[in-house]
Amino acid sequence: MSNSSFFEIKCLSKGPQETLALGEKLGHLLFPGAIVLLNGDLGAGKTLFCGGLAKGLGIEEAITSPTFNILKVYEEGRLPFYHIDAYRLNQGSADIGLEDYLFGDGVSAIEWPEFIASYIPDNHLEISIEPTGENTREFTLAAKGEKYVEVLKKLEAFL
Repeated sequence: MSNSSFFEIKCLSKGPQETLALGEKLGHLLFPGAIVLLNGDLGAGKTLFCGGLAKGLGIEEAITSPTFNILKVYEEGRLPFYHIDAYRLNQGSADIGLEDYLFGDGVSAIEWPEFIASYIPDNHLEISIEPTGENTREFTLAAKGEKYVEVLKKLEAFL
């Protein structure tokens, strides 16, 4: 890939409020069809971050983990928000119409994306969350594709 289609930033969250705020700032910048991959161990803050994303999309409803549902759909914001937990899906077993969401008009946030890697398009935003203390987290945001690079450059200006 050329340098113009990949861009990465890192930032530190000092607690849950900063994690929510980072997600919210990003949510304001996302576009129809955006795909956000979330990597991190259990308890890293993936679902909390998604709550911020949803708020940035204008969704007021509380965001909860879709672990047992696999997919939760929130439609009351400026864009629909599709929160996907792929942990219980295996390669090729996503016969739940996943493509309809990933290639739809909303924003898809996918926790445990490695379980559905074959469905993930080349262009996306990948976020890794690494606990650095009890409440602190290091976020690595990697944009793959021009639209995502633009989003991250705008986000970086707000940080």
